[in-house]
Amino acid sequence: MVLQVQTSTYEAKTQEIAKQLLAATQENRSFFSSLRDQMRWDDKLLAWAMSNPGLRVQLFRFIDTLPALHSKSEIASHLQEYLGDESVELPAALKGMLNFANPDSMPGQVAATTVGTAVETLAHKYISGENIKQVIKTVERLRREKMAFTIDLLGEAVITEAEAQSYLERYLELMQQLVEASKNWAAIGAIDEADGEAIPKVQVSVKLTAFYSQFDPLDAKGSEERVSDRIRILLRRAKELGAAVHFDMEQYAYKDITLSILKKLLLEEEFRQRTDVGITIQAYLRDSEQDTKDVISWLKERGYPLTIRLVKGAYWDQETIKAAQKHWPQPVYNDKAATDANFETITQLLLENHQYVYSAIGSHNVRSHSRAIAIAESLNVPRRRFELQVLYGMGDKVAKALVDKGYRVRVYCPYGELLPGMAYLIRRLLENTANSSFLRQNLENRPIEELLAPPSVKEENNSLTPNSIPNSHFLGAADTDYAEEEVRTKAAQAFQSVRQQLGKTYLPLINGEYVNPPEFVDSLNPSNFSEVVGKVGLISVEQAEQAMQAAKAAFPGWRKTPAKQRADILRKAGDLMELRRAELSAWIVLEVGKPVKEADGEVSEAIDFCRYYADEIERLDKGVNYDIPGETNHYIYQPRGIVVVISPWNFPLAIACGMTVAALVSGNCTLLKPAETSSVIAAKLTEILVDAGFPKGVFQYVPGKGSQVGAYLVNHPDTHVIAFTGSQEVGCRIYAEAAILKPGQKHMKRVIAEMGGKNAIIVDESADLDQAVVGVVQSAFGYSGQKCSAASRVIVLQPIYDAFVQRLVEATKSLNIGEAELPSTQVGPVIDANARDRIREYIEKGKAEAQLALELPAPEQGYFIGPVIFSEVSPNAVISQEEIFGPVLAVIRVKDFQEALAVANGTNYALTGGLYSRTPSHIQQAQTEFEVGNLYINRNITGAIVGRQPFGGFKLSGVGSKAGGPDYLLQFLEPRAVTENIQRQGFAPIEGAE
Repeated sequence: MVLQVQTSTYEAKTQEIAKQLLAATQENRSFFSSLRDQMRWDDKLLAWAMSNPGLRVQLFRFIDTLPALHSKSEIASHLQEYLGDESVELPAALKGMLNFANPDSMPGQVAATTVGTAVETLAHKYISGENIKQVIKTVERLRREKMAFTIDLLGEAVITEAEAQSYLERYLELMQQLVEASKNWAAIGAIDEADGEAIPKVQVSVKLTAFYSQFDPLDAKGSEERVSDRIRILLRRAKELGAAVHFDMEQYAYKDITLSILKKLLLEEEFRQRTDVGITIQAYLRDSEQDTKDVISWLKERGYPLTIRLVKGAYWDQETIKAAQKHWPQPVYNDKAATDANFETITQLLLENHQYVYSAIGSHNVRSHSRAIAIAESLNVPRRRFELQVLYGMGDKVAKALVDKGYRVRVYCPYGELLPGMAYLIRRLLENTANSSFLRQNLENRPIEELLAPPSVKEENNSLTPNSIPNSHFLGAADTDYAEEEVRTKAAQAFQSVRQQLGKTYLPLINGEYVNPPEFVDSLNPSNFSEVVGKVGLISVEQAEQAMQAAKAAFPGWRKTPAKQRADILRKAGDLMELRRAELSAWIVLEVGKPVKEADGEVSEAIDFCRYYADEIERLDKGVNYDIPGETNHYIYQPRGIVVVISPWNFPLAIACGMTVAALVSGNCTLLKPAETSSVIAAKLTEILVDAGFPKGVFQYVPGKGSQVGAYLVNHPDTHVIAFTGSQEVGCRIYAEAAILKPGQKHMKRVIAEMGGKNAIIVDESADLDQAVVGVVQSAFGYSGQKCSAASRVIVLQPIYDAFVQRLVEATKSLNIGEAELPSTQVGPVIDANARDRIREYIEKGKAEAQLALELPAPEQGYFIGPVIFSEVSPNAVISQEEIFGPVLAVIRVKDFQEALAVANGTNYALTGGLYSRTPSHIQQAQTEFEVGNLYINRNITGAIVGRQPFGGFKLSGVGSKAGGPDYLLQFLEPRAVTENIQRQGFAPIEGAE
């Protein structure tokens, strides 16, 4: 009850203060009228973006590309490509300016200069300087206006260890220079002291993740160690200099680990008494109120106050998109009013605990600031324990009005080169031009009552259904979110449990019975080949024949089983996999050496195959009616018969499961012959399919030697379909053998074969290099390059070739190579000794025909090969043409985009390909001319998702339709058309005649 009384008293006071502040900010009113007076291009661009959503999107995309454009002609042609788009209605002035025939022409150069200068002017509004000298000038001006500051360093994303070290050194240098300059600053009572206590004149704001290039919540311990070492250096130096350090908050995935690292560090004896440090809470996060309570409890235990900066949060679009793509609950409020309400709740929480915490309220919303002041004044919060913050260039008038009223205001000043700062600039522009932005509404002269009304919150829903994702009919399984601590604990327990089962024996399943085979092989852990994962029984040719007869006997009953019943068994299998997810991941990690996150993604894919194909068979089972008066025409599908599935080791669960369950749910009896090196995981899949309810003889697990059992089943006259994933050599042999009609065979065999690729990523001169380097590293070296979709060539345009190779090499050097089970590992082993030796041969060939840019050392005890990068590779070199299936990347230099496409298309394969570009015409051209089954633009080229990116290629990459797509099941079915004449003696039922 007390709280409610207080809240209502706060409201009256909030309104009173807000009206005074608003009056002060609106004295030299209207942005739009001042626009008409000065008509500056930077202001015009902003005004147009506010009034025209289509232009806003294209304009901001153009600004994002600007850093990569190095000539006026490039700027002019990109201006035309982005703003000349049909979806954009252009203001007359802009239309006139873009009306040039040639980017090299005089009007083209003028347009480039005008817009380039306008964007630079815009950037200068929000970025406080390009170098330390300019920043010092800015902060000295702010201090004259009685405003304190905090400095944030803008720059490229930290993707290499060299960049992480440089980030630390640049901050040490920045603090040194600012403190040096501050010796000449006169003391300003309003900001340099409060309640008799000195406040550091210099404050810097840092991002935790920038101190370690491989920062990852999955590797919480490793990330904490690496980051904490660098933070200790920073904090010690800050203390020597008398500067304050504030830690910014970034993406949601890093929030819990960031808070955990800082809490541990700031309880260490050396840092426990420090009060010149701050942390950040983002009010748009649903769990931010609880986080604030936890931090306050921790501060009570610590016994010394710290600053908590409260902000709304700057990554809203990114967070909502990531959650939707990953099928995770939304971490942020969907409604801005809910964020505003939460902001006010947390403001009150902080100020009510002012004896433990210094509050820094960061906002550009007059109501938010007024609310904070109303609470602070009602509670008599001491001046030292409360300040207001704004971003440089965003709330200038509000800041001035607050200073005039006697409050301490701190301005958050980003500094750095303008071009790498564009990402920051775009976040600010989005904020300024959003419909819900206070700044925008204030500029548009909205009524004061509306501007200052308390936020009214609608009921929020943070769950995901297929309907909450546009155009989605199928909602896939959610990958594990390793940012959650309990999930990481569960994964560790799964490893312990699986380790206790290592070395067990796995028998083949024939006609519902586990049978004794003539031969056993050991499946080894490629990270440590002295460790036996399991002993696998290999069947004989005689047992293969028994399995074939059992399938023949089971087929008539299974084909008659209703599609709905088959689909439900499949859904149950998917549910069982979800229950056993952590355990299945652990088996994948240990048997085939796949790092933990990638193994988890594979389990998701297997679950998705079960659920997607269950939906698909129900769709296809309806058939199609082509009725006409007096006649019914029904188009229906029936199963083909017996399917032999030959699955690979590189996706031992997902691909084995996908091919098998597609065949089963379509009504066929199926024999699964997995790769020898991954037969334990196939045995785990077998347990699940049996538990789900597939009858005996319908599904059989028949591990055996490919050259004997595999060949026997492929050539068997009773085999109807062969579904194969593996090498081109074996795939072509199966295709040839299946074409031969055997005695007693009454049908043609259908072959579905996926046979690898020589996948290329093109990086053009407009690409975002941060994004391209990270994407290429993931695509080339994820799972040690052993995915069918992995990148083994990167084709880079001449102007950026050297810069790209340099960053690629540094980023690859920063990867952790080690046992797949370790949470820090990004590059694990290759599958076995044969693979290791074959890859080494290719590396030797590469050394003979190209320049070795990087060869990383690798551990000895497993089948490890460190990532290898070759530069200056000829498009026709062996390493550019042949599939290597290992962590070996060829970087090819080309003069223009046309040549890049020709080189990309210049192999026998057509599986996956990628393009990093911000040039619309290049993106358009790649979509039509890049010869691949799966083309990925501005993202990595691995990790296709069922029902979203159906997977498969053409040329010598394979034959058949795409896995996880709407045509896949058709390959396991025979279509039939049934026509019935329904007339009797000239009488036929006519619908609607009754």
